[in-house]
Amino acid sequence: MKRRDLIKGLTLLPVAGSLVPFKAAAAAPLAPGLERDLFKELGVRTFINAAGTYTFMTGSLMHDYVVNAIKFASTEFCLLDDLQDKVGEKIAALVKSESAVITSGAFAGMTLGLAGILTGMDQKKVSQLPHIEGTGMKSEVICQKAHDIGYNQALTNTGCKIIQVETAEDVAKAINEKTALLHFLNIEADKGKIMHEEWVALGKKFNIPTSIDIAADVPPVSNLWRFNELGFSFVVISGGKAIRGPQSAGILMGNKDIIAAARLSMPPRGSTIGRGMKVNKEEVLGMYVALEHYISYDHDKEWKEWAGRIDTMQGSVKNIAGIKTEIKVPQLGNVTPTLHITWDKTKVKITTKELQENLRNGTPSIEIVNNGDEHISITAWVMKAGEEKIVAKRLKEEILKVASA
Repeated sequence: MKRRDLIKGLTLLPVAGSLVPFKAAAAAPLAPGLERDLFKELGVRTFINAAGTYTFMTGSLMHDYVVNAIKFASTEFCLLDDLQDKVGEKIAALVKSESAVITSGAFAGMTLGLAGILTGMDQKKVSQLPHIEGTGMKSEVICQKAHDIGYNQALTNTGCKIIQVETAEDVAKAINEKTALLHFLNIEADKGKIMHEEWVALGKKFNIPTSIDIAADVPPVSNLWRFNELGFSFVVISGGKAIRGPQSAGILMGNKDIIAAARLSMPPRGSTIGRGMKVNKEEVLGMYVALEHYISYDHDKEWKEWAGRIDTMQGSVKNIAGIKTEIKVPQLGNVTPTLHITWDKTKVKITTKELQENLRNGTPSIEIVNNGDEHISITAWVMKAGEEKIVAKRLKEEILKVASA
């Protein structure tokens, strides 16, 4: 059968079938030839990540059990829909949603979730996206002004446009026959005038689906199910941050009808808006295992480890004249202990950029966050054990070089 005929023959609903049970593989030594230091060979700089889970820094590092799941998945063939069916059922139970599917990141989840709302199970509409004019599909997404950031292109990729609002009254006035979705951005929740519960209530009042982007918003682990329980129609989250799954994976979870319709725009189907948003069997199983383990962590113990690392780094510089340190915990996204270091430039004669570059160009290379004039911040949650001691030593060395006696 020709490839295009095979794609055309795919059923509209996910394929049912059997799935070989996953058995966690024991950690094994690298096979001959895999012990090469490819980064060094290619001249690619690696570093201690004291900044956080930024995509341009390749997110976070996968645990051994995730890598083992990926290695296991690479040894057999299976039907992608079958795998997504079975994994989706397991994940939905873990996150207390009606349904779930692994996507190629939170951004893809936003596009696909909205696509599912626009098309329903109508295959003709699926093939028409993002060219929605004249199709009868809805074409507007309502979003609070403070929540309308660049990542919302994931929504406009469907052909919809964003309608900005600020108050509940604005929402009521903006809703019309073209309104497809009310979208919420969790990390900017405190900057909007409408909070989560009211947003969901507005959606129910006007019979409009609601979505929420929580891409980087675990911890706390409870956020994995909190927004499903609040009643959002769909929720998207990145997999390659705190959950430490594959960096190119994420989860779309929520209403079963929306998820089923979203999957019509996903691979393996072709001629769809989401064809390029492939997620392979290795990522699906890696994401599943990562989530399983993340939910079962001793999160209190993990927090104490992070706090201990932060204390080590703070202790190395806090008594240097002109230095001020403060530990803060963000309230919405990247909720982990974060060390903020500021300084009196008359006593510590270095710019933020110079300190950042000195740490970056040292051995080993270290990445921190530049917060502007005489202000850096450091996190510890994606460090390897012991790296906080190296960062503490290097910080102290660089600051003492330029500190007044």
